[in-house]
Amino acid sequence: MKALKHIGSLAVILAALGSGIDCASASLVINSAVGGAPTGVDYANFDNLALGSAGGTSGGIGVSFASGNGAVVQGSASGLYAAPYLSGGNGLLFGNPGNGPDATKYLSTGIGTITLSLPGLSKYFGLLWGSVDTYNTLELFNGANLVGTVTGDDVTASANGNQGASGTYYVNINSDLAFNTIDLISSQYAFEVDNVAYNVLAAVPEPGSIALFGVGLVAFGWLYRLKSQSARA
Repeated sequence: MKALKHIGSLAVILAALGSGIDCASASLVINSAVGGAPTGVDYANFDNLALGSAGGTSGGIGVSFASGNGAVVQGSASGLYAAPYLSGGNGLLFGNPGNGPDATKYLSTGIGTITLSLPGLSKYFGLLWGSVDTYNTLELFNGANLVGTVTGDDVTASANGNQGASGTYYVNINSDLAFNTIDLISSQYAFEVDNVAYNVLAAVPEPGSIALFGVGLVAFGWLYRLKSQSARA
């Protein structure tokens, strides 16, 4: 009976370790510049996607139009979307060496939400954010857990929808908590995005998993010892 009592205690410990979930908000470092581009990471330019709202995968990133009338678009449509403005060589690593309005395909939220699914966890995300507006919002998730939020006001103090060279920013977001999904949201027309970058983390066991594995080894060793003592008795 003593052995059974000890086993019950171990089960409680294992359950407590296995249920530890960190839901804290991330500390985000946001760097935005009219020019500039990331180096040494993974890139997606959405050029392989079909125009419209079918979505798909580009550069390892899944693109889906979760709600509203967002789409893969090209060029500009008055009152609906405006092409991001390339400057300072910020399109070079994405196959866009020139400057001026983005002539390639890009994403527009319309009034709605676009979801980008990374191939793994990352602590970095970069994007060409066109005509930044106060009503543009970017949300980072780890599964269903919201990690952090970035708005147009976080990118620039003059988030007024400027469609020229000074209204598009390359925005680099670094987080102390990992994420694997990004929602692009706009409550008005529109949030335009192209040339995104990310850096998937190497897969390593989480500290909680390591601790749980260690406790499991101790438990098996203890049970083996009890069994040996019973056999000798």
